Amino acid sequence: MQGRCSRVWLANQEKVVDEDTFKVELRKFLKKVGISSQMEIEKAVGAAVQAGSLRGSERLVATMTLEIPALDLKHRIDGTIALDKD
Repeated sequence: MQGRCSRVWLANQEKVVDEDTFKVELRKFLKKVGISSQMEIEKAVGAAVQAGSLRGSERLVATMTLEIPALDLKHRIDGTIALDKD
């Protein structure tokens, strides 16, 4: 079965992108980013709490930057991570 294709026009040349492959690969990349980022944050927070530099009630300012040089894409996401409900 063939995947769906998107047609992209670049400098008067038609290129075909297989949407199904692209979306699967994109999801795999984003899953890897999410899982590895969560593990690194959890490890860093645990170490900081154990070292006494965090009490466990802070709100941490976080920034994530996605870069794809071939697309000249740089996307920044800012947020906070609360360590306590209050």
